[in-house]
Amino acid sequence: MAAAFSSDGEAALRRELRAAAAAAPRGDLDGFYEMGRAAAFVRDGGFRKVALQFPDELLADAVEVAAQMEAATGVEMYVLGDTTYGSCCVDEVAAEHVGAEAVLHYGPACLSPCRKLPVLHIFGQQPLDVGRCTEAFRELYPERQSRVVVLSDVVYAHAMGELEQQLRPEYPNIIFSRLVCGDLPGPAAPGEERKFGRQFLVEAAGGLQDYAMFYVGAEGLALTSFMLTWNRCSFSSFSPITGCGRRETLNVNRALMRRLYLVERARDASVVGILVGTLGVAGYLTVLQHLRELLCRAGKRSYTLAVGKPNPAKLANFLEVDVFVLVACAQNSLLDSSDFYRPVVTPYELELACSPAREWTGNYLTDFRDLLPGACAHVELPPAVPAAEAVPDVSLITGKMRATHLCDPPTSQLPPSTTLACRDQTRALAEISPAASFLESRSWRGLEQQLGQTPVSKAVQGRRGIAIAYEDEGCEQP
Repeated sequence: MAAAFSSDGEAALRRELRAAAAAAPRGDLDGFYEMGRAAAFVRDGGFRKVALQFPDELLADAVEVAAQMEAATGVEMYVLGDTTYGSCCVDEVAAEHVGAEAVLHYGPACLSPCRKLPVLHIFGQQPLDVGRCTEAFRELYPERQSRVVVLSDVVYAHAMGELEQQLRPEYPNIIFSRLVCGDLPGPAAPGEERKFGRQFLVEAAGGLQDYAMFYVGAEGLALTSFMLTWNRCSFSSFSPITGCGRRETLNVNRALMRRLYLVERARDASVVGILVGTLGVAGYLTVLQHLRELLCRAGKRSYTLAVGKPNPAKLANFLEVDVFVLVACAQNSLLDSSDFYRPVVTPYELELACSPAREWTGNYLTDFRDLLPGACAHVELPPAVPAAEAVPDVSLITGKMRATHLCDPPTSQLPPSTTLACRDQTRALAEISPAASFLESRSWRGLEQQLGQTPVSKAVQGRRGIAIAYEDEGCEQP
């Protein structure tokens, strides 16, 4: 864990920089970035300012793409580079800073629906050896009656039609998912799956558990999320980078046990930090309010924190927080917190920890929108239980007794606010914050200005040299 907080920088100095593998072929910008489709989207929408959002690996082409788009449409283009959160999410906040009326999102995407701006996703048509992928599929599934659902990374979605033409005549029970940008109208049909921006219809009587999953793409967060969500299905994958297919050996049970251990840590927590990991996914404000209400009724203090992209060093500043809950898109919710000072859980795991109405059924949820009212997995909070009638519970980690019942929600008639108070006789106002008061009780609070308390002194020459040998230090004789 120590390496996560500090290092000597040697690794950064010796790191070898290579050209990004995902960069577009220099002579095929029109095809890779689908210039014609993007220009038609801008013209048909009548937009006057458009933001072009690029991930780090495609930023090298941003200037040329923006210039060609301006020449083709006559519209002012702005390039968004360093996104506030994950590059797979549409950065509506940065787009609104420049007054953009629409966003062209380039590269891999989580396909989470946005709240305000129209968005066109251009994934970038990465090359796929369809013939080799077909051979790998036949090797993994020699039985022609196999029931298989084919999923793919979004950057290879352009080749799924050709792959389907190769496999459909041989495998009558194969199902190809299709990408869906935004929410589909109406409820899902019986046997229909709508998750992670993918849609497919399962016709087997036993449901999805009778199918295997075949994923076309490199190993990453998307595949991990798929395997945890559809944990009753066996998975295989084909990597276009290596050209090899394999049966996935991730121990799903072990991964789920790790996540359930984090749920137990959340049950023991007294202070919870709510990390805002997205400002663009529709419904994030609703789930923030839901989590605050849940934690309040569970008798836990909560603080909402906006720290951008979370890392161990940032979160280590909040020592009083026992556990963090990350509100992010479905692909970025599963944060590996093994190097963090405190564990990081998902909104679904926090509901498992705090709401008696939420029970573990074997179905894992990574999309927080599934928890909202009207969604497929929404569960109403149960009524409050008096403390005398609550069933006692024992922590599996500490062995101590703990409360797991929900209290009554706070009344709507709030007492007069005491946040602002009179500071002195001049009627100056001072803000009283419980968090600030708690910070004042710390023995160390960082750098202190001490305005007016430090005497003025002339500047003097300081020590020179490096820490192991300053110039004014004499050499010690052995």
